[in-house]
Amino acid sequence: MEIRKIGVIGAGTMGSGIAQACSQGGYTVMLRDTEQRFVDGAFERIKGSLARFVKSGKMSQEDVDKVIRGIKGTVDVEEAGKDADLIIEAIFEDAEAKKAVFRELDDICPERTILASNTSTIMITELASPVRRREKCIGMHWFVPAQIMKLIEVIRGAETSDETFDTIVELSKKLGKVPVEAKDGPGFFTSRYIGSYFMEAIRLFESGVAGIKEIDTMCKLGFGWPMGPFELMDLTGLDIAMHASEYVCREIGDPRHAAPITLKKLVRADYIGNKPGSKGGWYAYYKIEKEK
Repeated sequence: MEIRKIGVIGAGTMGSGIAQACSQGGYTVMLRDTEQRFVDGAFERIKGSLARFVKSGKMSQEDVDKVIRGIKGTVDVEEAGKDADLIIEAIFEDAEAKKAVFRELDDICPERTILASNTSTIMITELASPVRRREKCIGMHWFVPAQIMKLIEVIRGAETSDETFDTIVELSKKLGKVPVEAKDGPGFFTSRYIGSYFMEAIRLFESGVAGIKEIDTMCKLGFGWPMGPFELMDLTGLDIAMHASEYVCREIGDPRHAAPITLKKLVRADYIGNKPGSKGGWYAYYKIEKEK
């Protein structure tokens, strides 16, 4: 199946990055969110990201203008889906909300349209349950920042067809990404693995073994990682980490994945990381100065 037009549902950090990556790959993109201010914010993030490419010499201003022209913003879900070849859902990590989006788009989109979810944890079989085209539902898990990170975790649902899987794999390669298959299950591989890393780091902090900055420093210097767990949670969102851990814990019944109380406290106080509307993250709440 040939992909020409892509609808991205959700104009947050992930959605804007995905829209940018798809437009840079030469695809026509419809970027949809529920309010115009969210769409406008996405375009500001995209322009800022592209400006950094220009500054580093990786893109020309002509290239930037072409990428921007390739993305159209909308608040109308029907406009985003009516002639799309592929939908990439990138809304917040809530199973019922994602299923509602899939159900609505199943009615709007042409029969050929593939419905992909950027979910980091929720099983694709569950998300596909309310739609008729279950063979065209698939997981397409991107990583922050989507316009830069190479990995796309590709997940089949119970009824995903080979054609759908092959189409997403080939599209990912055309976008300059590296698609890797993971089996359908709570958290797949990446989120279940990184979630354990996040939760244990928080528990070690809570028990007084080491401080937030100290844990991040040891992970970077001792393991050679570019970011420590608290820095990474600040980037990807404390709310995402909490919801992911709760979903995995509930589905597999393993208390090791349960969200520690400190994480819940920060999320409930609106410290959800470096995201619009947030008061900050771990470093902001504990007033820790980050390394320059």
